[in-house]
Amino acid sequence: MGFLATIANTVLCSHGGKAEPTAPNPRVRLGGKPIVTQPPPYLIAGCPHLTEGGSPLPCVSALWPTGALRLRSMGQALLLDGDRGVSVPNGVAVSILPGQTRVRGR
Repeated sequence: MGFLATIANTVLCSHGGKAEPTAPNPRVRLGGKPIVTQPPPYLIAGCPHLTEGGSPLPCVSALWPTGALRLRSMGQALLLDGDRGVSVPNGVAVSILPGQTRVRGR
């Protein structure tokens, strides 16, 4: 259970790279901002991750294994703040930080 995520939520990989949605949902808006859904990936920029040998290996995208159980738009599960995604290629956690505090889902 959490608040619905919008494009205004900050989304970060475990290394501090910032993620942005590739396909926000245009049909539902909260506070004027489009919501985001589970299937489309996020693109990650600014990830400073290095391998043990010192070579850059940044996170480049994030996928969400699950979304809201009961809320859908255009057949896709909505994302909630607090949901955990997985980064590609490193497989570390990607987190949606809290944003709007009016509409809650589960």
